[in-house]
Amino acid sequence: MNQITDRQQEILKFINSYREINGYPPTIREIARQFGMSSTFGVKKHLDALVKKGYLHIESNASRGISTLPGNEPVSQTVFESNDIFNRIPVIGRVAAGTPILAEENIEGSLVIDATLTSKSGKCFALKVKGDSMIKAGIFDGDFVIVEPQKEAKTGDIVVALIDDEATVKTFERKNDTVRLLPENDNYNPIDVTNKENFSLVGRVKGIVRYFN
Repeated sequence: MNQITDRQQEILKFINSYREINGYPPTIREIARQFGMSSTFGVKKHLDALVKKGYLHIESNASRGISTLPGNEPVSQTVFESNDIFNRIPVIGRVAAGTPILAEENIEGSLVIDATLTSKSGKCFALKVKGDSMIKAGIFDGDFVIVEPQKEAKTGDIVVALIDDEATVKTFERKNDTVRLLPENDNYNPIDVTNKENFSLVGRVKGIVRYFN
């Protein structure tokens, strides 16, 4: 197999990783966006080189027609090692008061996500959404919210909060010394935080991951 450049290796890893997560390959434009290229021309040059070197096949007239040739699929775990493209974060099954969020007993699995969704500290986690109270914010039942742990928020932030030992995803609002948690669904009422002893802020939502059946 012919030698490939570092950038071509990065693109190949991205294609493999993207396909592993989504079930289909990225478009040329998505590759360009991932690597900060202003035009797709540079991506096409790298893809053409990978085709000539025997790493890729590109189906003409198909926006998602990129496929790796046999023998060039990723070994699942190694794709994500020392990789600035994707990060693996824990999925938290339960958030409980008085327990560290990332305590081993709270972790139910892991999720591989775009590295741009994680914080510089690398301490983000995923939480599965239950219910439809945030649909106007584009957050649906079964989605995973990507959460950056923090104890402060500003009005308009979408947060994960803990009320009476129950985690909830809501839009944060502060007026003077009063905190309200706002649903993004007209069928639900805002939550006025009256007893701050039973309330704590878990973190800020940085993005979502959604899987289609």
